[in-house]
Amino acid sequence: MIDLHCHMLPGIDDGARDLASALDMARLAVADGIRHTVCTPHIYPGLYENTVPGIAAATRAFRAELENAGIPLTVSYGADIQIVPELVAGLQGGALPTLHGSRYFLFEPPHHIQPPGMLELIHSAVAAGYVPVITHPERLTWAEGAYTQFAEAARLGAWIQLTGGSLLGVWGPRVKAFSERFLADGITHLVASDGHNQSNRSPTLGPARAVLVELVGEAEAHRLVSQRPAAVLADAAPVEVAPPNPAAPAPRRRWWWFGGTTQDSL
Repeated sequence: MIDLHCHMLPGIDDGARDLASALDMARLAVADGIRHTVCTPHIYPGLYENTVPGIAAATRAFRAELENAGIPLTVSYGADIQIVPELVAGLQGGALPTLHGSRYFLFEPPHHIQPPGMLELIHSAVAAGYVPVITHPERLTWAEGAYTQFAEAARLGAWIQLTGGSLLGVWGPRVKAFSERFLADGITHLVASDGHNQSNRSPTLGPARAVLVELVGEAEAHRLVSQRPAAVLADAAPVEVAPPNPAAPAPRRRWWWFGGTTQDSL
């Protein structure tokens, strides 16, 4: 398996707090069967003022520590990039990093405010030759009311990436059900850990992969955590999303209504 979204670099944002924590995270990833992790610290103006040279230097230093510790994990870098008007210019000029130097980059919408012009920015990035990978849309507080925008983003050429923990219920039943909707509608391209620590947000994918097998079948589960991530590392052409496995049982969705009540549907 390959993890394209993990905050493992020590002390650089809200991920691993120090080197010991980062090495523990790396050991967890290896034990889970992950062979390559892309370290993606936030680039968030006003909060995490990370730069490409700084991220690259931190990655080189961490590689050396992994080698010294005998941990067989390959690491490269990208960034969790907030939506900014100068996004395309930043990618073209090298001020914003792509994933492993590829055409793919993490595109993080704000969590609590629906951004204006998101589809236009995605269209501009795709027209410039990039593939935006929209990170954890299922966890955004405003996303259910704007679901059609994410379907349209996928149609324009963006990729949708879910967080493994969402499928496991880490963020609650609403987020879990919304994740299942993305999968059932066939607009999910990747699943990543978005790992931040060794406990509740670990850098692992195995448990989520098991859920994916139940929901979309073995072949598509493999594409979500291995084949498509490998295509990103190789800067290869996108691997299409296959429809969910018709032999797999349809997931029971729990639709949440205002007022806090729920209703099951098959």
